Formats: sequence, structure tokens, C-alpha cells
Amino acid sequence: MTDMGTVTAKADASAYGELQALFGDRFSDKRAIREHHGRAETFYPAMLPDAVVFPHSTEEVAAAVRICAANAIPVVPYGVGTSLEGNFLAMRGGLCIDLSRMDRLVRVGQEDLDCTVQAGITRKQLNEELRHTGLFFPIDPGADATIGGMSATRASGTNAVRYGTMRQNVLGLTVVLPDGRVIHTGGRARKSAAGYDLTGLFVGSEGTLGIITEVTLRLYGQPEAISSGVCEFESLRGAVDTVIQTIQFGIPVARIELLDELQIRAVNAYSKTDLAEKPTLFVEFHGTDAGVAEQSTLFGEIAAVHGGGDFKWTTRTEERTALWEARHQAYYANLAMRPGCTAISTDVCVPISALCDCITDTRAAIEESGIFGPIVGHVGDGNFHVVMVFDPHSPDEVARAKALSERIVELALGYGGTCTGEHGIGIGKKHYLVEEHGDAVDVMRAVKRAIDPAGIMNPGKVFDM
Repeated sequence: MTDMGTVTAKADASAYGELQALFGDRFSDKRAIREHHGRAETFYPAMLPDAVVFPHSTEEVAAAVRICAANAIPVVPYGVGTSLEGNFLAMRGGLCIDLSRMDRLVRVGQEDLDCTVQAGITRKQLNEELRHTGLFFPIDPGADATIGGMSATRASGTNAVRYGTMRQNVLGLTVVLPDGRVIHTGGRARKSAAGYDLTGLFVGSEGTLGIITEVTLRLYGQPEAISSGVCEFESLRGAVDTVIQTIQFGIPVARIELLDELQIRAVNAYSKTDLAEKPTLFVEFHGTDAGVAEQSTLFGEIAAVHGGGDFKWTTRTEERTALWEARHQAYYANLAMRPGCTAISTDVCVPISALCDCITDTRAAIEESGIFGPIVGHVGDGNFHVVMVFDPHSPDEVARAKALSERIVELALGYGGTCTGEHGIGIGKKHYLVEEHGDAVDVMRAVKRAIDPAGIMNPGKVFDM
């Protein structure tokens, strides 16, 4: 009698042999390559794929997926590995499809303010290639993530308060389905009532329904003038109230980021800044010279009412770049405060009217836990992070950090918010998804079964089947 384990192993070996023949030196099962694709930035343990391929085209991705589908081999798409919820970890081994070499700007429609890119191009690469056109792509999650990965996780970032998230800025997709078929969703028209919104379905699906290989994006004109500045406050409440009033007054702020005093301390140490260790807002305005000057003045007046200090703003590129680079390095600044530790980064989002109460309650929960947990976030759209830094070798600290993470999500849900504003569900937030959406998760499972009946696409993510 033949052992089924032996049969499966032989089938897998045959399938990986096919993949190696197809990709040549762009196929690897070397330990170092697999480890690179199986380790997350955060505290999740390593989960390695069995092999990695580096396709150059949608056709090659489809060919690889067909081989995997025929042999029931799990498939995990990979961009550059910047996700924070273990979204790309190979929980069941299988094949990792690294899209980083599919990095072309396929087409630019200057008159239509759109472009089509391969999924592996990063946001910085894209904006560098767009520089001469007078257009830019504004979604900025901090990390230099790939456009495909940003689409798959429905990313947003610092500019979302003005320009929206990936959901609002993806016009269409090319997707390889779990059986290897290739479909095109959406299109270049700015609106359509034709059929189901499949683009919206795949944006945010975290690779569980198919592999995004090309993305058509909405672009924007590069602003004539940009001003950025910082304003410190005597209290966290004063800073948050300033954010709420700025949004409610309709001031077209492009970015408005909150850093509490702990986060400022970490930023000062890591980025060699000399900001006052108080709750602080980093703010940016886009528009004409006169427009950004007026907006900056109005913001300063609002801040003063709520206990803000002098709003120091600049239009000088090098000063603005240094400011936002310090903000984007906040996660690593926090880790540097406790060498040898790891972190959990929450990303809850609440209605803007609930922001002040939710952040106040969150700060109280952090202090009660005793965990080092700076608050930083894109508060202009109600989204904020707590970066909980803890010793992974201390069972007590691990337990307290996880309990704090649970508490923060509970607070956000209690205020009508969500467990994730931009990082996605991945591995770590599956039970929160059920708490947030209840029976609607069964509908999500039904969609997954219909599109991926064999369950090979990024298995174990978003929800359990």
C-alpha cells in the first residue's frame, strides 16, 4: 500500500521541478532566500515558504499559479516585506511569488491623471518616474512599499486625510486568480455602474483571493507650494481637539500627524531632532503660495486656542523632508529606546468625533499596563497607532503587551471604530475581525470559497476557514 505522505512529497517535488524549469535561476529553494521571505518586521515567528520565484510578467505569475493549483501547493504573494501583521508569512509553506522584479511604469495618462504600473514598483520609484510629468501619487504609508502590496492591504498613510486611501485611488487591477486565469477589473473611466465592484473586492484582500500583478492608479498634480510645520501642546487633549476643529472647519490639510511626548522623546534620540517633549502635531498643507500661507495661519490660530505653542512652518524642501523622515522613522526610533526588544503596532481608527475620548482612554490603558507605548498616528482621519515595545523573552511583558493590544481594539470598537485602519488583518487580528463584523465574516468566507475553493491563496490570513 502506498503511503499518502510519500505520494504528496513526490507530487510536490515534481511541481517544484516544473517551477524550476520554468523560472531557471529565478527559482530558489535556498535557506537564506526562504528566510528573507519568511520573517516579518514585527514579533511574529518566522514562517518560511518552501521555494521562491521572481516573475517578470503576469503570464509568468499565471503559469506558476497553475502549477501550484494542479498540485494543491499554497501560494503567497510578496512585495518587499514591509507589512506589520504577518500578511506574507507562509503559514503552510508552499510557493512565495516575489513580485519585486515586476517594477515597470507601464503607461502614464497625463491628460486623464492616471497611470498603470506593474505591482512590484514601489511608491518612491513611481514618483521618481512621474517627476517630469508634473504629476504624483500621494499615498504614503511611510515604508517604501510596493504598489501591489499597498493595494492588497488597502494602505493609506500620512496623506490620507486629503487624498484618501488606496481604496479611493485604485481605478483598476490585473489579477491572477487561484486557478491561473487572468482577469481585469475596473477601468480608466472615473465612474462605472457595470457589474460588481471587483476592484474594491481585491483591494484589501491581502492576497487571499488572487495575486495583483498590475494596478491602474489615480494621479494628482504636483502642488505649486507645500508648507510643513510643528506645533507642541501642553496636553494630549489640546492637540487632538486642534485636529478635530481643523477638519471640521474644512481647512484642506494634506497631512496632520500626532506624536505624544513619549514618541517625541524617541524621535529626538533617533533622528537627532530637538523638539520639545510634549504632545506635538506635524502638519502639511498643499496648494498655491498664498493658499498654504493662509491655511498655515488659520491652523496656528486654532492651535493657540487649544494650548498650542508657536506654529513654526516652512516651505523649504530640505526642512520639510527632514521633518517627515523623522516621522516615518518613528517605529524604529521606538525600538531603539529598548535595544533587543520587539514591538506590536496597533492601527485602530475611529470616527473623528470620538478621537479625543478614544486617545485619552488609550493613554490611560497604556499607563495602567506599564508597557512603553508611544502614540503616533494619522489623526486627521481618526487613525492612530500605539507602538508597544516589549521584551519577547519576558512572559510577563508579552502577556501585558498582548492584553494592552486587546484593550486598545476594544476601546476603538466601543467608539464605533475599526481594529485596523491600514495594516490589514493578516495573522494577528483575525479574532478582532469576527468581533467587528460578526456574521458578515461568513459572507467573506463564502466569497473566499467561491473564488479559491482549494484554499491555496495565502492560507491562514484574514480569517480561518
